[in-house]
Amino acid sequence: MLREQIYNHVLAPGQRLDEALLAEQLGISRTPLREALKVLSAEGLVDLQPHKGCFVTELTLRDLEEIFPIMATLEGRVAHEVAEKRTPAQLKALDALHERLEKHAAADDVNRYYETNYVFHDQLQECAGNRWLQMVIGDLRKLLKLSRHHSLRLEGRLAASLAEHRALMQALHRQDADAAERVMRGHLLAQLEALREMSLAAEVVHG
Repeated sequence: MLREQIYNHVLAPGQRLDEALLAEQLGISRTPLREALKVLSAEGLVDLQPHKGCFVTELTLRDLEEIFPIMATLEGRVAHEVAEKRTPAQLKALDALHERLEKHAAADDVNRYYETNYVFHDQLQECAGNRWLQMVIGDLRKLLKLSRHHSLRLEGRLAASLAEHRALMQALHRQDADAAERVMRGHLLAQLEALREMSLAAEVVHG
């Protein structure tokens, strides 16, 4: 419950958590709530600060600049492995997801595009069949949900993302592993650039 509220920004990045209120809302006592918060702290989702309280983790621009290059390398490797060994059935499933991305982009539906894109990347990892990549990428993706900004909301980013997906699908169809890896790395780094632009713009507005 708490985890989902954090991921969905019901509990916003940087927000101080009121233990008494949360315990009342969840219908539990303070003791199990504190145990749950310790688990979330170990996962990096909340920050327990002595004498100050518990806060929802908020990723800084520096955090994003450190995480995304790692993600680009990892997801690039996923794309490389998928291009090398994907089956016709796997390619068909990816094509179907890509068609949904095309549809949502045409409708300028950022939320559905984001949801489908998340599923697409999950499907890629399934196709690669590398559990170690899945594990590490999964942990980092959880943290990235804590960003205040949504790269697809930057003007022009939705269209650019779709173009990157098209290039990736072309590489997968050709079984060009090097091209697939290169496109995927670029795709992740383009997201970082969009988030950097949004973060700096927000600093100007609120600074």
